[in-house]
Amino acid sequence: MRSAVLFIVFNRPDTTKKVFEAIRKAQPSRLYVTADAPRLDRAGEQEKCKEVRRIATAVDWDCEVKTLFREKNLGSKIAISSAIDWFFEHEEEGIILEDDVLPVSTFFPYCDELLERYRHDERVGVISGSNLVSKRFTPKESYFFSRQNAVWGWASWRRAWQYYDITMRDWPEWRDKGGLKSILDRNKLFESYWTSIFDIAYNGGIITWDYQWTCTCWYHGMVTALPAHNQTYNIGFARPDAVHTKGDVPDYIKKSIPEPLEFPLTHPVDVERSVDADALIDRYVFRANKRVFIQRKIRQIPLIGDLLSKIKQSILKVL
Repeated sequence: MRSAVLFIVFNRPDTTKKVFEAIRKAQPSRLYVTADAPRLDRAGEQEKCKEVRRIATAVDWDCEVKTLFREKNLGSKIAISSAIDWFFEHEEEGIILEDDVLPVSTFFPYCDELLERYRHDERVGVISGSNLVSKRFTPKESYFFSRQNAVWGWASWRRAWQYYDITMRDWPEWRDKGGLKSILDRNKLFESYWTSIFDIAYNGGIITWDYQWTCTCWYHGMVTALPAHNQTYNIGFARPDAVHTKGDVPDYIKKSIPEPLEFPLTHPVDVERSVDADALIDRYVFRANKRVFIQRKIRQIPLIGDLLSKIKQSILKVL
């Protein structure tokens, strides 16, 4: 395989082993492994992190391995974004996998081919392996273009990542000028939803890195290639050690079982996002409808949000 791979790991030996086996079968010639440091107040985490690092570097094929192992815990927001910085300091382009994103075998050649095809096309910012509406929307070609830069298994270029800004310094001015209107097809509910998300991220209320990447791609007019068939599956849901995937597996993920792509790939005639596919993603993945919108707004009101939380806890105690 031509493209380098960045493997982002932390403290889950079981999921790390599964994803590493998928990487091992693809046999990239260059593998970058990065891991945040264990948290000192978590019993047993140091041993888990040590085991994860051993698993993720157990390369038995012809491969150059580089590592970035943190000595102090940075948290996922800084640890992951700075690891991607590090990756693109060494590589012009490459594939990025986290320790809970399990790809099928065709994910790697799909990314490999599209990285080369769109290397110099600044309209394209991301090659994603994730299609969570594949049962509802299947294009004639092997992939399509979307505004949603899904990062459950993805690839990109240094030329795109160079714009990433974790502080989102351009967001307030862009928001006030109505920058989201055309991107979100003038859907007022969805515009309000993403405005709230980006406002919270801008003010430091979200401890992740990927909403900032979405904002970056939209601000710079970059679209994402999504496969006709889902190429990855998130195996990190419904686990006690989950961070951003707490709770049961959502229905839209259960229905998006990965399937291999057929080769040779067939390509869209032009780089033009599918409005129909984006509408389905809005509806079934982000649930952009009035009822859910009102529920989210109510939860954002501190007193009502606290009251709903207390009611839920009381009910659970009775049950």
